Amino acid sequence: MVKLNTRFQNININTKFNTLLILAFLVGIILSGVTLSNVLYQRAQHEISIQAELLMYTMNSLRFYTQDHVNPLLRPKLETALEFIPEAIPTYSVREVSRYLSKNAVYKDFHYKDATLNPTNPIDQADDFETRLVEEFKSQPQRQEITGFRSTPNGTKFYTARPFVIQEKQCLECHSSPEIAPKSLLATYGERGFGWKLNDIVATQIVYVPSEEVFDNARSAFFKVMGVVIGIFIAVALLINFLLKKVVIVRIKKIANTANAISTGDMSSNFQEDSKDEIGLLAIAFERMRSSLLIAMDLLNQAQR
Repeated sequence: MVKLNTRFQNININTKFNTLLILAFLVGIILSGVTLSNVLYQRAQHEISIQAELLMYTMNSLRFYTQDHVNPLLRPKLETALEFIPEAIPTYSVREVSRYLSKNAVYKDFHYKDATLNPTNPIDQADDFETRLVEEFKSQPQRQEITGFRSTPNGTKFYTARPFVIQEKQCLECHSSPEIAPKSLLATYGERGFGWKLNDIVATQIVYVPSEEVFDNARSAFFKVMGVVIGIFIAVALLINFLLKKVVIVRIKKIANTANAISTGDMSSNFQEDSKDEIGLLAIAFERMRSSLLIAMDLLNQAQR
């Protein structure tokens, strides 16, 4: 430690200053980089969650509309129709709207699904990942939402999942038992999607929204901001080094050279300084000392004569 301190003390001012400046820069860059990264990540995740929330509310609004307005109109026809009328079912409506939405190039990676453990339509069958979500909701009935990221063949997607609870008795008309279900339903799908009970969690409403583009934009913004910060630091460091050399180091070297010349007997050298700053006051003090030394030497010479 003593050797290290001695070596540091022997380094010139410019090197010491630049060493401390670089250390301060590295610490500042690391702290600002971590802070900026966290802020941009949270902002990106918030943006994605807003998109997922909007899609979820949109689909639920369609579900309630179908349930309250479309289903009452079509329900009487279900018993007499030779073919099942899927438009009467809210899940069919939201699935079809989600499918049409994904046809738009802008929203092709947005997706909604009623992921069901025992669905009437096999299209709604929950996969292994979605099944785990349903089981988690069933084991924690008080939990209302699960969010996260899922890797898919089309890239990483952010998902929001909510429990699908049987709260309407009219749902049991098609899902409690085959005996009371519309015959057209049985003819179309067979004996699937039965055994549901009131207040059971039978599925999860899940929306998938793309996340890679949002995070790519956040990373791009991060590198741009950090590039500007680094550029500003380099400019400031060059300016400070220029001022340090011009205002401090060159003037101190001049004072040191003058002092060395006087110490070797060159009394014609002087500490001339026009500035009245701290270095200028130091030069004036040295000049006053040189004048005092000249007077003392003249008195000494006179006394020797």
